[in-house]
Amino acid sequence: MGLLLALVTLLVYLPASRDGFVNYDDQDYVTENSVVQKGLTWTGIKWAFTTGHASNWHPLTWLSHMADCELFGLNPGAHHLVNVLFHTVNAVLLLLLLFRMTGALWPAAFVAALFAWHPLHVESVAWISERKDVLSTFFALLTLLAYARYAQHVTSDMCQVTRTNSASSPVTRHPSRFYWLALLFFALGLMSKPMLVTLPFVMLLLDYWPLHRLSSGTGRPATALHLAWEKWPFFLLTIVSCVVTFLVQSQRSGDAVASLELVPLHYRFCNALVSYGLYLLKMVWPVGLAVFYPLPGHLTWILMAAITSAVILVIISSFVWQAGRAHAYLPVGWLWFLGTLVPVIGLVQVGGAALADRYTYIPSIGVFIAVTFGLCDLADRFQFPKKAIATTAVLILATSLILTENQLRYWHDSETLFAHALAVTKNNHVAHVNLGVALEQKGKLNEALAEYRAAEQLAPELYHIHNNLGNLLDNLGHPNEALIEYRWAVLLNPSLPSLHNGEGMILAELGRFDEGLCQFKEASRLDPTYPWAHLEIGKLRLKQGRDAEAIDELRAALRIDPDNFQILAYTAHVLAADENPQIRDGRTALVLAIKAKLLTGETQPYVLDALGMACAETGDFTNALEETQKAFDLAIAAKMKKLEPLQQRLELYKNHQPWRESFLFTNAPVKH
Repeated sequence: MGLLLALVTLLVYLPASRDGFVNYDDQDYVTENSVVQKGLTWTGIKWAFTTGHASNWHPLTWLSHMADCELFGLNPGAHHLVNVLFHTVNAVLLLLLLFRMTGALWPAAFVAALFAWHPLHVESVAWISERKDVLSTFFALLTLLAYARYAQHVTSDMCQVTRTNSASSPVTRHPSRFYWLALLFFALGLMSKPMLVTLPFVMLLLDYWPLHRLSSGTGRPATALHLAWEKWPFFLLTIVSCVVTFLVQSQRSGDAVASLELVPLHYRFCNALVSYGLYLLKMVWPVGLAVFYPLPGHLTWILMAAITSAVILVIISSFVWQAGRAHAYLPVGWLWFLGTLVPVIGLVQVGGAALADRYTYIPSIGVFIAVTFGLCDLADRFQFPKKAIATTAVLILATSLILTENQLRYWHDSETLFAHALAVTKNNHVAHVNLGVALEQKGKLNEALAEYRAAEQLAPELYHIHNNLGNLLDNLGHPNEALIEYRWAVLLNPSLPSLHNGEGMILAELGRFDEGLCQFKEASRLDPTYPWAHLEIGKLRLKQGRDAEAIDELRAALRIDPDNFQILAYTAHVLAADENPQIRDGRTALVLAIKAKLLTGETQPYVLDALGMACAETGDFTNALEETQKAFDLAIAAKMKKLEPLQQRLELYKNHQPWRESFLFTNAPVKH
C-alpha cells in the first residue's frame, strides 16, 4: 500500500521537474542568495544558525537549500524533485502513523492519499521556497511516530504509577529512547519551520484518540494534567521557538510583521474567521487557488464574511461536541485543524496575505481524519455496499489527482503563475508586481509597465512598486519619469540604501553629478557595508574623467564584497580597457575577471566579455577571442540588444588589437 501511494505521488508531481524558479521568494532562498549558492560551507552553516534572513529562523531549511546547490547547482528541476521526494515520504509516513495508532488500514490509506494528492497542497510542493513546509512536516510526522511508539509502550506503566500515587513524572519513571527521539525530531522540525509550535497540543489530542491514554484498561486512567506535564520539554521548545520567531520577524525592515495601526486587531480577528471558513471551503471545493490572496479592502464585506464563517464554525463545533463522546476522532480532527492553524491564521499579521494554501499542509490532516473515519462509521452503521464505498473513494481521489495535475501547470514559470493569480483574485497588487517582473525579464517592457501601473493604482504606498517603475522607465528611455518614481520610493522608505542608490544612478545618467553623488553618499551612510554605492560613485567619477578616484571607489566596493561577480567584472573592464594608460592594469584585470568567471561559470556574457578584454590587454588574443565569442553567443541566446560592441571587439582581437574605451559622460567608446 505504501509503495503504491509513493509511486502515484511521484508520478503526479513529476511534471514539477520541468518547472523553473519563480520570482516570488525564490530569490531570497536560492537564486539571489550568494551564501546558499556556495553550497555546504562552514561559513554557510554558521550563517544558517545565526541569520534571520527571509523573516524566519529555520537553519535546517537553509542547510537543505545549500545541500541542493552543492549537489545540483542552480538546476531548478532537481530542487523541485527534492520537494517532491519529501512530500512523497510524508504521505507514506502519515499512512504508517495512522495505521500504527488505529490499526485501520483502508481509512489510514485514504487519509494519506488525500493528503498526498489534494490540489491545496500543490503550493507546498511545487514552490521551491516552501521546502520548509515539506521538510518540517517530515520531522513532524517522525515526531508523532516516535511519540506513538513511546505512548503505546508506557501506557500500562503510567497506570501503575497512578495506582501507587507516585508524584514522579512518567518521563523520569519510564525512560524511553522513543520519547527523546520524538523530542529530537520536534526540535529539528522547529528548526525547519516554526509553524510546528502547536505539535505538543496535537500529541495531547492523540492521547485522547486513537492512543486512548486517558482511559487505560486497568487501574485509574492517566489524567490530562499528567499527560500535559509529561510533555513539558516539548512545550518549552514551543515557547523558545515562538519568542525567537517573533523577535526575528519584528526586527526585519519592511512589512514582515504589520503593526496594529496598519492592520487593526478587529480586522485581523475578522480575517482569521474568514480564513478558517475559506480553508474549509477550499478543502471541499479546491478551485480558484492562487499563490497570493490579498487582504480584503472592503470592511463591510469582510464583516459579513466573518459572521458567516463564525456561524459555520459554531455549527460544526456544536456537532463535534455532541457527537464527540461516541466518536472521539471528531473532536481530535476538528481541534487538530483549528489549533495547528493558529500560528498562521493572521492574528500576528505577517506580510499582506489574507490566507495561503500552503498553511493547510498539516492542518488539513485533521479534517481528513475526522471526515474519513466519520464516513467509515456511517458506512458500517447503515451497511453501505463495500463496492459503493470503494467507488466513491476512488472517484474522490481521482478528482483530486486531476485537479492537482491541473494546478501544477500554473507553477511552470512566474508569468504563468501570476497571470493565473490575477485571473482568480481581485485587487491583487502582489500578482501585478510579480507578473510585471516576469514580463520585464522576458523583454516585454511595455506589458510590464502596464502591470506596474496597475499595482501602483492599488497600492501607491508601497515603495518597491515605485522602485520597479523607476527602473523600467529608465530602461525604456524615460529618465525624467524614472526620477519621479525613484523620488517617491525614497520618500516612502528613506532608510533603504538601494532606493537612494537608484535615484543617484538616474541623476548621474542625466548629468546631475553633484546631486547623484549626494544620493550615493547617503546610501553609504545608511549602510557602510553596502557595496553598490561605491560602485556607482566609481562610475560617476569615470564619467567626470576622474579615473584614479574611480578606481579607488571600485576597490572600496570589492573590499566590502570581494565575491560580487558584477563588481569584479566591471572593475576588470575598466582596468583592461580604460584609454588612460596610467589606469590600465591588465594583470589585475585578468585576476578579477577569472575570479568572476569562477563564481558564475560560463553563464554571464558580461563576465566573459570582461575576461576577453583582460586577455587582450595582456596580449593573449587567442583566449580573448574565445571568451568574447562565448559572450556573444550567450548574448544572442538571451536575446540581448546592442551587440555591436561585442562584434567590434571580436574584429579587434582578430587583428591582435586590444579594446580601448573612454568613460567620459559626453564620449562614446573609441577604438585604437
